[in-house]
Amino acid sequence: MEKGSSFTLENGDDNGFFDEDGKIRRTGTLISTSTHIITAVVGSGVLSLAWCMAQLGWITGMFLLVTFAIITWFTCLLLTDCYRYPDHVTGTRNYTYMQAVKVSLGGFKYKLCGISQYGTQVGATIGYTITSAISMAAVKRSNCFHKYGHNKGCHEMNNSYMLIFAAIEIVLSQIPNFHKLSLVSMAATIMSFGYASIGIALSIAKIAGGAQSKTSPTGIPISQSMTSMEKMWSSFSAIGDIAFAYSFSLVLLEIQDTLKSSPPENKVMKGASTIGIAVCTLLYSLCGILGYAAFGHDSPGNYLTGFGFYEPFWLVDIGNLCVVIHLLGGYQVLIQPFFAFVENWSRKKWPENKFIEKEYCIGIYSINLFRLTWRTMYVILATLVAMIFPFFNSFMGLIGAATYWPLTIYFPIEMYISRAKIERASFRWFGLKILSLVCLLVALLAAAGSIQGLFVSVSSFELFRSES
Repeated sequence: MEKGSSFTLENGDDNGFFDEDGKIRRTGTLISTSTHIITAVVGSGVLSLAWCMAQLGWITGMFLLVTFAIITWFTCLLLTDCYRYPDHVTGTRNYTYMQAVKVSLGGFKYKLCGISQYGTQVGATIGYTITSAISMAAVKRSNCFHKYGHNKGCHEMNNSYMLIFAAIEIVLSQIPNFHKLSLVSMAATIMSFGYASIGIALSIAKIAGGAQSKTSPTGIPISQSMTSMEKMWSSFSAIGDIAFAYSFSLVLLEIQDTLKSSPPENKVMKGASTIGIAVCTLLYSLCGILGYAAFGHDSPGNYLTGFGFYEPFWLVDIGNLCVVIHLLGGYQVLIQPFFAFVENWSRKKWPENKFIEKEYCIGIYSINLFRLTWRTMYVILATLVAMIFPFFNSFMGLIGAATYWPLTIYFPIEMYISRAKIERASFRWFGLKILSLVCLLVALLAAAGSIQGLFVSVSSFELFRSES
């Protein structure tokens, strides 16, 4: 909704209902944006960091956890200044990442940004559907193991759980935009702390119980059970997992667009980015270090759904339920920019179409038929793809490898160089270019590991069959 042209746009309207750009006044704060960031960054992948540490070892694993946190934090600080143009305090707002790229770098890179951003968001929702189903199935498996013993298979088909997740997402997808997501994001953030804390507590209990787990500075040694080639591929995948674990740049400017105008949005967003990444780094370090210390070289890919722990079964169940609730909110935080893109494009294409434009008030709710129809269809299609291709998480790793560098590294650096008018071949120019090149090499290595994992997944692929 935008206000009528009769209002003065320079300073907002006198009633305080609208901002200077004619949109309903933004009310976001440091707390709300920090929770959005934590919701977007911390995924169930935090529980795979023990496996990453096992592949890389203490030295490389910890070095990469800290290094990628610093790199992501630095490029996010650059990106926050791109919200307004040309001046980052009083300039015209860029509501989306794509719009900022278009203004700063031009049309071709704008299209490349759109492909990277929306491809990642769509892929992530499919991956979230699969991951949540595995966590829901893990609850039933945990109860089965407790009742019949750990040697029983207790396998579960995931498709029914995907449908349950989809049904809930259809309801949540009717939240119209980022500005209305604060409560969902807050709940998801609490859940991320919940399952990470459970993983940490169970790891401490296992260590305190006298677990004799083999660890090393360089990770799993090369042996008959781990060839040098397998070690290389698994190390590449682990590097990619750690790098992508911090990635939230694809929704940073959309989150920043929820902030109220005073104090300046870029100042608040820099604080929120610092808080969000610091919290995530702490969680990642605790989960990775304690998980590796507890399981050593035998660390599972996910120690809640991979059953690194069996007891107390009820605590494992709570952890997996927290994962599911977090993914329900994370799905919405990631996909809202894509929803907005499609709906804004449709309004411009058919400006007088009542099916697209008209809002129906039902009590305290506002229903738009186009939003209801198209978002429901999107969730259904995403779920269908997840059911057809149960190995999609391997493909998602490839998508992450392909989009991590342009969205988290390349575009923020290039926009900063352009806006700050950094002289070509200067010391600062070379430093930024070298950083971009190093991260590109990391992304390529991770992509190679993902492709190898994809081939392995495809070799055992069965249509519409996903089993935990």
